[in-house]
Amino acid sequence: MKRVTGHRKYLAYIVVILTSLLAACGAPASQTSTGSQSAAPSASTSGVSASAASTTSAASAGPLTTIRLGYVPVMIFAPLFVGVERGYFKQQGLDVKLTPVQGGSDSVVQLAAGNFDVAVGGVGAGLLNAANRGVKFTIVAPMHSERPPLTTPLVISAKRTGEIKSVQDLKGKKVAINATGAATEYWLAQALAKAGLTFNDIKLTSLAFRDVPAALDSGALDAAMLGDPLATINKDKNIVSILSNDFINGFTSTFVYMGDPILTKNPQAAAGFMRAYLKACRDLQGNYMNQDIAKIIEKYTQVPAAEILRSAPAQYDAKGQIPLADINTLQDYFLKRGELEYKTPIDMSKFVNTSLATQAAADLDHNP
Repeated sequence: MKRVTGHRKYLAYIVVILTSLLAACGAPASQTSTGSQSAAPSASTSGVSASAASTTSAASAGPLTTIRLGYVPVMIFAPLFVGVERGYFKQQGLDVKLTPVQGGSDSVVQLAAGNFDVAVGGVGAGLLNAANRGVKFTIVAPMHSERPPLTTPLVISAKRTGEIKSVQDLKGKKVAINATGAATEYWLAQALAKAGLTFNDIKLTSLAFRDVPAALDSGALDAAMLGDPLATINKDKNIVSILSNDFINGFTSTFVYMGDPILTKNPQAAAGFMRAYLKACRDLQGNYMNQDIAKIIEKYTQVPAAEILRSAPAQYDAKGQIPLADINTLQDYFLKRGELEYKTPIDMSKFVNTSLATQAAADLDHNP
């Protein structure tokens, strides 16, 4: 990915933070520098074997196993960036090839097609519809969660702070999310509910994050969800003002997915990936943002480290515990909104494998 500088040039990379990580659907599944192996995605969602998952020692000397992984070049994917730059994946005998995509939905599509071994993305209407259609994937770990101040706040024009003083003042006004069927839609619903409002009380529309500041400034929009670092950048410019950033607390909407080929054909690589991933997550705890981590994130997102340091940081679970309740909450929400192709909830536990992260966390506890 070509490196660029300046606010205008990198804004195009920040189109999706928590939101276009949603829809669902070849090449080898896993390969080493000495050859490759391929396998079509199977219907199984079984995890790695206990013997492979319990391997705690560093990978033996030899060719690295290539792991192809799709990611969105935005801040919340920090564990991947840290894992690569600090050598955690290589310590496990893995060469992780990060491929930028437009949204997490693209990653899951490519994962199911066998073009990626691992994907990171959100649970939205697109992904749930894909699961219902039989697309194969396994959720193996959580990615990020949010707590106040949120990385995706509800904002208004800085010119209208005297007029719009609370979320209740949005009644009858035009409010944007960046995509329907995405996590930001659920985010906005929670912000409205906290103020005693619903979507029936506003004029809901969709607009890409990059276009939100100008639309608010011109009056074309009254309010919108806006992901960081765009929220911080435009707040610094006095273009937007944060109306609410405390309507979600500890909710997880993005996850790590693996395809059946790596889980069944190369369980040692799957286990190694998870140990490296959780080790990176352990670097991102508490008040973790510093110049070193900001520079790592800058390398992959093109967002200046100075802006990253001022942005609201995402949260990561060092134990890798998958909150199935949050997945079910999103499914119930999109069912009620009529955005799913089915009427009866899917048993999402069938798409979840908790054993991989549980074993990796135990390994790290004994051998950090």
